[in-house]
Amino acid sequence: MTRFAPMAAAATLSILSLAAVPVVAAPQQVTDLTSDFRTAGVTVERLQVYEIGGVVVLRGRTYSRASAEKAGRTAVNFGYGRVANLIQILAAPDDASIERRAERELTSHRGLDGCKFSVDATRGVLRVSGIVRHEMQKDMALAVLRTVNGVTEIQSDLKRVE
Repeated sequence: MTRFAPMAAAATLSILSLAAVPVVAAPQQVTDLTSDFRTAGVTVERLQVYEIGGVVVLRGRTYSRASAEKAGRTAVNFGYGRVANLIQILAAPDDASIERRAERELTSHRGLDGCKFSVDATRGVLRVSGIVRHEMQKDMALAVLRTVNGVTEIQSDLKRVE
């Protein structure tokens, strides 16, 4: 049977008490470096770059692995040794499929009867041109096209003809 001396028990108790006290870290300074990276030629969609406690955190999305890697190299060239490159590399959109879905959606809405549309997609950017009879049909066509999967942006050149 082991006996503890009163002093040892008190020391054990105070060590256990300290372990239960949460450690509060000093707040880290956050520096926004996004504009510096854009100026350096990093072309990543939705780019966000922050330096937090000596670590550069890169966020955004791109279709090109090379663009994501360039962002990481830029951080190293700026002198940062620790880089968290969280840039998403997206699969390139299937432009032909986007065009077909867009055309199908435009022809299936009765409110767009009598309109003539031409659609073209490049890397998810959908360009729509054509003729509508009423101003409201422009808004309706754009609302319909926003629902098409894979569309990242819509450029419109719709004209109203009376």
